Amino acid sequence: MTIDIESLKSERDRLKAQLRDLESDQRKLEADLKVLRQREIRSKREIEALSTLIELHDAKPEQVDSPPA
Repeated sequence: MTIDIESLKSERDRLKAQLRDLESDQRKLEADLKVLRQREIRSKREIEALSTLIELHDAKPEQVDSPPA
């Protein structure tokens, strides 16, 4: 059985091209993931800030409206 070198080179080149495409897709996905993680962190911080404000509001004794002295 004879190995056709040109076929092997062609297959290698095809696989290299596929690998470049996969690496490109991976970089895009990693960039998207980074953006999503940043949005997640921002959302968590906003939730924490709002929770703190709610806790501060709930901790205040209820004040009766009285005219200023």
